[in-house]
Amino acid sequence: MARAKQSFVCQACGAVYQRWQGKCDACNEWNTLVEEAGATGQAAPLTSGGARLKKGRPFKLEGLDGLALDAPRLPTGIAELDRVTGGGFVRGSVILLGGEPGIGKSTLLIQAAAALAHGGHRTVYISGEEAAAQIRLRAQRLDLTHAPVELASETSVEDILATLSLGAAPKLVIIDSIQTMWTEVVESAPGTVTQVRASAQALIRYAKATGAAVILVGHVTKDGQIAGPRVVEHMVDAVCSFEGDSAHQFRLLRAVKNRYGATDEVGVFEMTGAGLSEVANPSALFLAGRDPDQPGTAVFAGMEGTRPLLTEIQALVTPSALPTPRRAVVGWDQSRLSMVLAVLEAHGGIRLGQHDVYLNVAGGLKIIEPAADLAVASALLSSLSGQPLPADTVLFGEISLAGAVRPVPHSGIRLKEAAKLGFRRALLAEAGAKDIEMQGLATTTLRRIGDLVSDMAVRALDKPHLPRTGENSRRDR
Repeated sequence: MARAKQSFVCQACGAVYQRWQGKCDACNEWNTLVEEAGATGQAAPLTSGGARLKKGRPFKLEGLDGLALDAPRLPTGIAELDRVTGGGFVRGSVILLGGEPGIGKSTLLIQAAAALAHGGHRTVYISGEEAAAQIRLRAQRLDLTHAPVELASETSVEDILATLSLGAAPKLVIIDSIQTMWTEVVESAPGTVTQVRASAQALIRYAKATGAAVILVGHVTKDGQIAGPRVVEHMVDAVCSFEGDSAHQFRLLRAVKNRYGATDEVGVFEMTGAGLSEVANPSALFLAGRDPDQPGTAVFAGMEGTRPLLTEIQALVTPSALPTPRRAVVGWDQSRLSMVLAVLEAHGGIRLGQHDVYLNVAGGLKIIEPAADLAVASALLSSLSGQPLPADTVLFGEISLAGAVRPVPHSGIRLKEAAKLGFRRALLAEAGAKDIEMQGLATTTLRRIGDLVSDMAVRALDKPHLPRTGENSRRDR
């Protein structure tokens, strides 16, 4: 047997070096290089007439007409989970599920395994962190002990694959978690970059060979990234992130990568005493408890994947006593807030340089699309003027650096969701508005950010004027 070759592997990004150094040149992290042994096995020679070459011989694209166009799927019956996966688990696919500790990853997976087991499919739940008795206690709390789910507590990949090969191939295999797995091929401790990569590769080969859907649970780092080498995310077919806040009861399952479905799809769950329950109308959940009579709030009609989602954006603008005013953001991009503030001052004449600005997306939701620019600007102006926006109004639109309000995609779907929830008015970009079905809503189209400032100024006639810049400003005079 060949002697194992020693190398130094970065535990943050997986870069390999021949000797130790303090800083990783690939990810610029310090003290992350750990000495590990490489694989001890030798690869089989690639002979011209060998079986390995026959397995890898190419086929012509025109000769594959007999294959199914759509990959066969295995729906779980959990609508929100099936939405994120694209209609169910694709046979032979591998999904990497990441999330913070205690967010509910194991709860969601045991419910999915029980749902498939009730449908007559063989499902196997393998945990490297808990004993089988502990998994059964969780299932008992969820009233799932009667589900014929096979449980095991094991960390050796070779033993896991040997056990799975007994009997009929399972339809679903859950590995919780991939960081606890180890394989004999690699001489390093479990959880290292080399072990995670080798274990994931062995499980992926098993999934492709047997047609079983495999879910790998991954830990996350302090900055929210899945721990281990990034190459694992490239190896798997789908990457899902389970997000949420311990202060709120709802959880979001987000598809970051999906070879068999749409990306950025979102499923909404609510954590209850009986486990995770689906949220059929997430917009009503995020708008629950809203006080429409308070200034500084705006309802944003956003999109999460293919689903329209209405959320409340809260803003607080107060005079600052600090030399450098504060800018605090929760649930949105702080750099984009700085851009909106600069556009309001440059093209809207609104002075915010001496004010503290606090922005929050209600419910703990994280918004990443630029369509929220108009709602954020409206919430800021509402808080500054002390004039609340109409309670039955939704807003969406992108603001450019030149001060123009630009249209965003899926406007008709956004308006349809707003009309379904009882909203009667919408503020959106003027460009392209004539081609959108308004769904019976009274619309106000805006061409530039100055139009929004003028509209807010008209509403605040009975209150102190907004602090404007320019020669006509009372404060400047």
